[in-house]
Amino acid sequence: MTNPADELLDVVDEHDRVIGTAPRGEVYRRGLLHRCVFVLVRDPAGRIFVHRRTDTKLFAPGAHDMFVGGVVGAGETYEEAAVREAEEEMGVTGIVPRPLFRFIFRGDGLSWWSDVHEAEWDGPVDPQKSEVAWHAWLTPAELAERLARDEFVPDGREAYRRYLRHQGA
Repeated sequence: MTNPADELLDVVDEHDRVIGTAPRGEVYRRGLLHRCVFVLVRDPAGRIFVHRRTDTKLFAPGAHDMFVGGVVGAGETYEEAAVREAEEEMGVTGIVPRPLFRFIFRGDGLSWWSDVHEAEWDGPVDPQKSEVAWHAWLTPAELAERLARDEFVPDGREAYRRYLRHQGA
């Protein structure tokens, strides 16, 4: 297995134009602007797939997240990354994310374009053990309770706040 810090990412500018490539470890170390995807997955009952990240993750180890997703690889489109990340993390095939909106997340010296998607999944899941330590399908009210008491990834919190505003909630 390759080291995630060695994965090549596109480095982008403030207008989301590719200006170069660099290994993920260097991108994080230097705080270079890059691309990430976020997929909020709901089941037919409207519950949201929520998980806790493994303690070995490079960013926000052990934190909870209401999105599956991750970095966009060099030369990969947002749409390709959204499908790849959702399928890998949830252990499924055939998911169809719908793009919603994009924004730049900035925090702790890091910044990335955040491409937010939504998808519905009605089948079984088999989350990737190297990425997901715990998971559950939570109602929006249950998620709100967890947001008030548990540690969540900061970019996921911001994306969810914008998602709710986007949905008119």
